[in-house]
Amino acid sequence: MRGLLAPVGSSVLLLGNEAIARGAIEAGIGFAAAYPGTPSTEIIESLARVASKLGIHVEWSTNEKVAFEAAYGAAISGVRSLVAMKHVGVNVAADPLMSSAYTGVEAGFVIVSADDPNMWSSQNEQDNRFYGLHAFIPVFESYCPGEVKDLTKYAFDFSEKMRHPVILRSTTRLSHVRGTVVFGEVPKIKVKGKFSKDPSRWTVIPAHARKLRLKLLDKWNAIKEAVNEVPFNKLENYDSNILIIASGIAYGYVKDSLKMLDLDGNINVLKISTPVPIPEKLTLKALESADKVLIVEELEPIVELEVKKLAFDHRLDVEIYGKDIVPQMGELTIDRVAEAIAKFAGVSIMPPAELKLNIEIPLRPPTFCPGCPHRASFIELKRALAQLKIKEAIYCGDIGCYSLGVLQPLEAQDIIIEMGGSIGVANGLAHATNQMPIAVMGDSTFYHACIPGLINSIYNESPMLVVVLDNRITAMTGHQPHPGTGLRASGEKSRKILPEDIAQGVGVHYIDVADPYNVDEAINKIKRAINYVKDKRKIALIVMRRACSLLIGMIARRKGIESPKYMVDVEKCRACGICYDQFGCPAIYPREDGKAVINEQLCTGCSVCAQLCPFNAIILAKKAGEEWEKLYLEGE
Repeated sequence: MRGLLAPVGSSVLLLGNEAIARGAIEAGIGFAAAYPGTPSTEIIESLARVASKLGIHVEWSTNEKVAFEAAYGAAISGVRSLVAMKHVGVNVAADPLMSSAYTGVEAGFVIVSADDPNMWSSQNEQDNRFYGLHAFIPVFESYCPGEVKDLTKYAFDFSEKMRHPVILRSTTRLSHVRGTVVFGEVPKIKVKGKFSKDPSRWTVIPAHARKLRLKLLDKWNAIKEAVNEVPFNKLENYDSNILIIASGIAYGYVKDSLKMLDLDGNINVLKISTPVPIPEKLTLKALESADKVLIVEELEPIVELEVKKLAFDHRLDVEIYGKDIVPQMGELTIDRVAEAIAKFAGVSIMPPAELKLNIEIPLRPPTFCPGCPHRASFIELKRALAQLKIKEAIYCGDIGCYSLGVLQPLEAQDIIIEMGGSIGVANGLAHATNQMPIAVMGDSTFYHACIPGLINSIYNESPMLVVVLDNRITAMTGHQPHPGTGLRASGEKSRKILPEDIAQGVGVHYIDVADPYNVDEAINKIKRAINYVKDKRKIALIVMRRACSLLIGMIARRKGIESPKYMVDVEKCRACGICYDQFGCPAIYPREDGKAVINEQLCTGCSVCAQLCPFNAIILAKKAGEEWEKLYLEGE
């Protein structure tokens, strides 16, 4: 990250997300906000590490809507601002996003949407360029880290010139690929502005909104004209009657594919960096000399729809191909694009050599880390239900590390749809079924989207159990702080806001906190909470609190604190499989005779397996001091 402030003219190898952060710095941003979400997270992480040196404000917000509103507030005050989020986060921020197009902004305001083709870490692969069409907000996209840095800087200038927000669309491959980035000048940064009151612009009550809508349509026409001058849109004309139009990262795949097919320099290529709206003048120029066109873009046929409309409006006699040849689902690759181009151009392609291995690779399904407190919480929850003979429980899950609870051997997630969905869905199930709904969420997700659902469940007296898995950090996206950690994005200390305090404040009557590393006590506390729900027909909330084992391991190594270790007494072991089949800890595996073995290098010393073993066959091999226990409880 030190490279982010390297001298002007330096060539630095950066992730796409780091390049976006550098572009924002070169644009002179004074404010940046986000909620962590793969593949966008590194943008704010990068900015947070240099924020104090630059004197800018960088924050992790409680969710994307709040982050958007905060960045918008800075932008309408004359301070250049950036908000970053993964694609589904834009759904959360959609309300202020739509209104921001009506009001416009005073300083450059860039909204980074990191889409996730192939759903590598997401519940869908929505294409957020649609938001540009829907909200009348221009969308920029690039194909490599070197260009996206410059495009980010340009997007701020464009936004400020038009006094309008801009969406910068990235995708997983662009966000996480590395490339050489040449650093430009960093201007004097404006961190304080002044808001000028104008209720007719900034208050979108119906009377004002109707007038703002007319102004928005006029501005959109101006934006459509302005994108014709964007220098990142480029026509590579080789006097061919065949044209390929490529948007964003697809341009890189197209260029490599043309070289692979020995067609580079024989087919015209129109590179689109403003897919919404497309540069109509440049596109028309490209279309007029073409007999047939292939449009290559990742996910939905957005540029394809715009180009087809343009061709129809201008009565152009041209064949246009797109998603009838190029795959609509998943990430594009050179192989997929080359196959589409070969079909389009009528040339043969040698299929890639089939990769064959002479060894059988064992399956490696995703699983909780060794020592993860969530694993312990799930098995304790299942045991509590079993002891109470409750067979009709419904596990309403959420988005986070604990989503892995859906997999074997735990199988303790029945429904996962979006962040905050656990408690909202459980609310409906509590009234629509006679089953026991259990809403399971993480600490960061609780702050992000579960508090309104919690209040709703109290207001509507929904009999349900709410379980907050508090591992003291936003773990899934790489250990970012949240309101319960007592730390801000910059590393500065802040006030801790705990889930149980919020629950008490909004009127939950039954609240408890359990340590998942204390198995029997945790099971008993869960049972008492479930009995309260059954008897009182009201909500009960229990916080399962232990710090993330990965985070604690990193801190312990840095501080020189050694963890305890456990081992199996093979004489006592009866090969029952509870520790490796039911509990499923990756540090434990069976010998050929079925008896358990603990890998000392993986063991984190959580002791849960030892407490679960009915034969007392798992014993402490190496003790740890008080520093270790304090570290694991406090998480810092």
